[in-house]
Amino acid sequence: MHKRETSKIILIAVAVMAITVVLAWMTGTREPDILDVPETEQAEQPVPDFAAVEDTKARKQAFFAYLKPEVEKQNDYLLSLRHYLQTLQRQLTAGNTLTEDDNERLEWLAEEYRVDQNMPADKQIKQMLNKVDILPVELVLMQAANESAWGTSRFAQQGYNFFGLWCYQKGCGFVPSRRSSGASHEVARFDNLSRATYTYMRNINRHDAYRELRHIRASLRRAQLPVTGLALAEGLMNYSERGAAYVNELQNMIRYNKRFITE
Repeated sequence: MHKRETSKIILIAVAVMAITVVLAWMTGTREPDILDVPETEQAEQPVPDFAAVEDTKARKQAFFAYLKPEVEKQNDYLLSLRHYLQTLQRQLTAGNTLTEDDNERLEWLAEEYRVDQNMPADKQIKQMLNKVDILPVELVLMQAANESAWGTSRFAQQGYNFFGLWCYQKGCGFVPSRRSSGASHEVARFDNLSRATYTYMRNINRHDAYRELRHIRASLRRAQLPVTGLALAEGLMNYSERGAAYVNELQNMIRYNKRFITE
């Protein structure tokens, strides 16, 4: 084959590949990146009218059926990120350098989980592994039930906010009716359930107020013990002004509703 013909074939192949990539991007069929936050199929569906379900057991079952798949999806995502970080950690330990893509992803994760980007990559990863981890399904569901009155609050019904999350820009959410004089916070409004759940879990995993929860979880990991909602609830003392009373209430809710969650 002549050299000129070979060059033409190569150019055609490159052009075909470029067109394929562009079309995949435009049609949304590209392979998802590790940092693409997952969204469940039900994420943008209207929140069910839980208040209309009169039977208490049926209301709880409906509540769990709605939220549980989302929590499990976000936990799967956290585990995939954790596995990815562990893979990078092994590469660095073996003396290998990270690719440009890996460095970009690491930079995004460091910003997302509030880790100092100026420190060496191995130290960044070590800190991130303390933050990028699951939250037990039973703990998330009980916090959601507690903060949203079992999904009946207007913040949950109108803004997918089951977790009492605040925001601080005017118009970012709902102005609470009992907001203190001089306060400027609002109760956050979200576009869908996936974004709300992701934001809540990220908040627990990165905010200084919940450092104790992460310490408890890391200790359980090192001891190869189950990461349970009852154990991690101890680290949520700062989630509510009620402190220890709030933690005790969550733990009692977990014990009492365990049979409904696992059904």
